[in-house]
Amino acid sequence: MAHSAVITGIGIVTAMGVGIEANWRALTDGSAPVVDTERFAPYPVHPAPEIDWSEQIPKRGDQRQMEAWQRLGTYAAGLALDDAGIKGDEALTGTMDMIVAAAGGERDAAVDTMILAEAAGGRADTGVLINEKLTTELRPTLFLAQLSNLLAGNISIVHKVTGSSRTFMGEEGAAMSAVQTAVARIRAGQSTHALVGAAFNAEHADMLLGYEMNRHLARGSWTPVAERASGEGGGLVAGSGGVFLVIEEAGHAAMRGAKIHASIDPVSVDAGAEDGMPARLERLAEETGIDDADMIVSANSGALARNAAEADFVAARWPETPVRTVANKTGHVREAQFPLAIAVAALSIAKGRPVAPLEDAEKPASDAPSTIGVIALGHQVAEAMVRISKPETAR
Repeated sequence: MAHSAVITGIGIVTAMGVGIEANWRALTDGSAPVVDTERFAPYPVHPAPEIDWSEQIPKRGDQRQMEAWQRLGTYAAGLALDDAGIKGDEALTGTMDMIVAAAGGERDAAVDTMILAEAAGGRADTGVLINEKLTTELRPTLFLAQLSNLLAGNISIVHKVTGSSRTFMGEEGAAMSAVQTAVARIRAGQSTHALVGAAFNAEHADMLLGYEMNRHLARGSWTPVAERASGEGGGLVAGSGGVFLVIEEAGHAAMRGAKIHASIDPVSVDAGAEDGMPARLERLAEETGIDDADMIVSANSGALARNAAEADFVAARWPETPVRTVANKTGHVREAQFPLAIAVAALSIAKGRPVAPLEDAEKPASDAPSTIGVIALGHQVAEAMVRISKPETAR
């Protein structure tokens, strides 16, 4: 018999702030987004907020050996465990599944620059040059970029989450599969509680380079997602952040007296060629049953082609349903984008208030939502949908 899955913990760090309350306030108060248009000009970026790392990563040595994306993720994971009432309870953290979505991490730009400069200066033995720098300029445990599973490893070390561990790679699609897997395992009775999430540091030249090589980045002054087709560049504005969710079997949560933010139904995920996307989106909507949603929360990246495809689909299928595109406030936090949209939907359900319009094009909503549909299109590939609801309306 299928079990029910519920969200009992939310850890969220974005440009809007640190933690649930700061982020929820920014989603409902009509405030302007936090954007840095100077440091990486011509590309605007939503920067990470000021963070006291010691609040969730108490040991200085642990902080020093992590790059920014790992600190963001480890910090957000700690917030989620705190919110769920699990942090420090090793009977629970020791049996907790962990599923992380991560890329290859940040490259050491200074070492990359050093190698390129010496190679451009006339050295022909580039293989020898690279080996020299690998052995003299980098920490012995790292290559030019970090291993993707270092985030999960750091969470295990700092927060003692030592049950099963999985790390998925593949940008937004990795996070879609991570949440899908966690919910499926819980509903099948294979898991009782899981920590799921991701982190991304947009404030790093090589992260922006990856987007710009495919001409995805917006340029110049910041504009809302719906208006970017008329601006410069590819529409995507990157953001730094980390988002983790504690997803739990409903009976397990009730037994330990945990508060429940919202229920999460099975996640539908797919990917494929662009010409097949409209049919895939129709199927995902049918599978997840989100046609009855009071609101749609979009994990849209802002990338122009995918943004247009999503806008056409949503306008045709849910013409009267209010839509909220979280990238307007946070930017695109890549692997963390789908968990972020789920977190926003769960907070709206838990708070009994709709998310305010995040740009002029979004319809107002006054009623407390009981069901929210989350839709996600990766900036190049992968699509997902899921239904978030009050626990008594779960399917």
